[in-house]
Amino acid sequence: MSISWYPGHMHKASKELVKLMGSVDAVIEVLDARAPQASSNPLLSDIRKLLPCIKILNKTDLADAQTTRSWQGHYNILKQTICLTSGSNKLLSKSQLIDAAERLLGHDKPVSKARFELAIIGIPNVGKSTLLNTLADRKLARTGNEPAVTRHQQRIKLAENRYLVDTPGMMWPKLEDQAGAYKLAMLGSIRNTAVSADDIAWFAAELLLSEFRDRLARRYDLAGSVQTPLQLLEQVAEIRGCLTKGGKADFNKASEALLNDIRSGKLGQLSLERPPA
Repeated sequence: MSISWYPGHMHKASKELVKLMGSVDAVIEVLDARAPQASSNPLLSDIRKLLPCIKILNKTDLADAQTTRSWQGHYNILKQTICLTSGSNKLLSKSQLIDAAERLLGHDKPVSKARFELAIIGIPNVGKSTLLNTLADRKLARTGNEPAVTRHQQRIKLAENRYLVDTPGMMWPKLEDQAGAYKLAMLGSIRNTAVSADDIAWFAAELLLSEFRDRLARRYDLAGSVQTPLQLLEQVAEIRGCLTKGGKADFNKASEALLNDIRSGKLGQLSLERPPA
């Protein structure tokens, strides 16, 4: 099934973001550390033009640490780019963000007294609003596990002469990379209403059996005979009690259980993408 998800409010958010670019000094793009490429909005480079960019690999506690370091190195060699990391086990601090912005905007000139404003963007459910609450030292935005919770821009003061504008989670109109789209659906950045849980779980099962079989074996007591997505979902159903009254596998509930385990980190630290060689 082809995934296409672009709610109407995101079109408005895109137009507002274009206007915002004229008043900010740099852009912060929050990415899901488990799938940095899939969670990067391809429209951003056109929208931000020549503005410097701070990329934040978020949810690093759910991603493979070595792969995250490789992604960070990949982004840090890009022109006018600094890459930072954040996760529930090691949250990015306000001082780290301000320091990175000052280095990025300094260009070998002192910026201690210069005023600057940063725009923070990201696709839905990459943890942007939760990160913003941490940086602000108080709860500012509605946060949750469902994508597209934040709907409006909001501006906060980080420090004297340092400001941050939060923007709604924004997808792009045409998801040409369908494998990337399914990865986003696996991680919860695309609503289940855009594609059924069964379809997402089938894709996830194929990927996990191919690349993370050891994690499946530990979580679901997987036997060597389990080789197909159907067999994996039947095993998940049995282990997690997702059965009908007749004792058969309830594939919808098993699919939800598998996706919940992926998104919550119960399968361990999973990195679904690696940086270009």
